[in-house]
Amino acid sequence: MNPNKKGLNTICTHTGEVKDKQFKGAISPLYMSTSYAFEDVDVKRYPRYFNTPNQESLCKKIAALEHAESALIFGSGMAAISTALMAFLKAGDHIVLQQTLYGGTYNLVTEEFHKYGIEYSFTEGWQPEAFEDKIQENTKVLYIETPSNPLLTVTDLDAIGKLSKKHGLISMIDNTFASPVNQNPIDFDIDIVIHSATKYMGGHSDICAGAVASTEENIKRIFALAKNFGGSLSDYTVWLLERSMKTMGIRVRAQNENAQRMAEYLDAHQDIGAVYYPGLPNHPGHRVAKAQMKGFGGMLSFELHEGLDASQFQKSLQLIKPSMSLAGVESTVLSPSQTSHALLGAEERKRQGIKDGLIRFSVGIEETEDLIADIEQALNKIKSKGTAVTRS
Repeated sequence: MNPNKKGLNTICTHTGEVKDKQFKGAISPLYMSTSYAFEDVDVKRYPRYFNTPNQESLCKKIAALEHAESALIFGSGMAAISTALMAFLKAGDHIVLQQTLYGGTYNLVTEEFHKYGIEYSFTEGWQPEAFEDKIQENTKVLYIETPSNPLLTVTDLDAIGKLSKKHGLISMIDNTFASPVNQNPIDFDIDIVIHSATKYMGGHSDICAGAVASTEENIKRIFALAKNFGGSLSDYTVWLLERSMKTMGIRVRAQNENAQRMAEYLDAHQDIGAVYYPGLPNHPGHRVAKAQMKGFGGMLSFELHEGLDASQFQKSLQLIKPSMSLAGVESTVLSPSQTSHALLGAEERKRQGIKDGLIRFSVGIEETEDLIADIEQALNKIKSKGTAVTRS
């Protein structure tokens, strides 16, 4: 075994462990202290400084998984996103963001940036020229999300990496939907990788966390702001996240396989109007996704045919849970227009192609036969009742 190039599941299981030197336990001990000695110590530890034993060790695991030099963990994905952005933007600066983004990110930019004198532009597409067209003299950052939430659009990482280097910009990506199992943007010269660690890293719908991975220099710059913003994570949650990440490779690969089968099933179904999944050959981003992803992920979205009510369909499901978040081992669905992208407003959702009837499907690790059976009974139920689409 090459000690400098461990496999994915080995990194998930062993990298960043806290060694139990006293009792030789097989797992990381949990250090709950919020107060540490400051005299005669190598490191002055303080939870808000992201350097308690459990915090430091987990950051090593995340950095290794994302092929990065260093990493930081945060109390939420939005804490990670906002801190990373504000660390590289100031009054008078400009940022280019891709057209489709997580609703929380879009709301942060449109509601808060003007208060700090930060200018922004959204692209009108996902091709490299769509980003270059928006670059100004004061542009400092290019921000992307691929696959995107909720339409699974795919942005070319290699092209964005080259474009950012050409113009001397910092490139950032929300890599949540892909996870480090399926995509490592740093390999494509993307500078900063951000995750809602609540999702695939946590994977069990029971913790809230965020993560940023990059060079040591960039992480130091982000830390300088993070210690003031105070978005640190409790050590108990850090310990839970480290435990959960041990199985991330196995979980995500199972979800990849299930999502591919569910996307193919839905794509061929007479009651489904559209399916958005980069693993389908008819997806416009399939070729690029195949080149930059190791797996196509566990997320997809779909629309029912006209005349079938998406809300009633979700209420009729018995196994798949209508639920707010994603990426747990259990399959869930939601309506982005009512949840993740409600803050965008109707006109902006329409501009981005997010219809009221769009259903986002986070595929879990259940048997796909059971998931298909659940969808079939839900469709049959709403068709038998003659449920019409409710228009707003």
